[in-house]
Amino acid sequence: MSMVSQKQLRNILLRQLSPEVFASLAPHLRPVDLPVKHSLVEPRKPIEHVCFIENGLASTVAESADGKGVEIRHIGFEGVSGYPVVLGVDRTPNKTFMQVAGRGLQVQTEEFLPMLEDSDARLLFLRYAHTCELQVAHSALAAAQYNVHQRLARWLLMCHDRLDGDDLPLTHEFLALMLAVRRSGVTDELHVLEGVHAIKAKRGMVRILDRDLLIKIAGGCYGMPEEEYSRLIARTVDPKFRGSSKASHVMTTE
Repeated sequence: MSMVSQKQLRNILLRQLSPEVFASLAPHLRPVDLPVKHSLVEPRKPIEHVCFIENGLASTVAESADGKGVEIRHIGFEGVSGYPVVLGVDRTPNKTFMQVAGRGLQVQTEEFLPMLEDSDARLLFLRYAHTCELQVAHSALAAAQYNVHQRLARWLLMCHDRLDGDDLPLTHEFLALMLAVRRSGVTDELHVLEGVHAIKAKRGMVRILDRDLLIKIAGGCYGMPEEEYSRLIARTVDPKFRGSSKASHVMTTE
């Protein structure tokens, strides 16, 4: 792994590390396949490793004591699983697992934490933790103040930000978890967005036809966390991380 050029990596956080800090971390990075349902963080169990996602999509899900769950945020190539360890927390009630298969670079927590002794690296990951909390907050805001098809538009935009191309391999089961509705309700909400030609849905796949229209439909429930991520972290960014329309004006590319 130490022979891999930092600039060849997709993960934005790894690319933002200084060359010296990356060189110290690189020998500990282990390439891993991340199949669908692969667990990255188990609830209430020690976070033994963190994983920098190179491609694919992970979900963090909050669950109640009686087993009810809802997705609260996404992780793609802009982020890392297990971020609570940055805050000095060794475990969390939430779980994180892959919703769309991909690959990543995994490192043991005990080998990751010493990197945070570098002040710039620590600041980077604290800022990332802030954007994670902001994404969770806006998930709560969307659930409380916006209707279901607006929330669906938001989640589709967030998936689109993190996955390649316009065809998103999203199942009804996943969409129901995102929206906290029954699977039958997902079909109705997809039809709303299909009716205005924003998307085309078929079994196990959603095609984005008009991203700008989805942004308009989502309204204020999409864009602020993306803009904050761009402002704080994505000074130099993979151009495939689309972010919000406002955030795109902030981002620059190599």
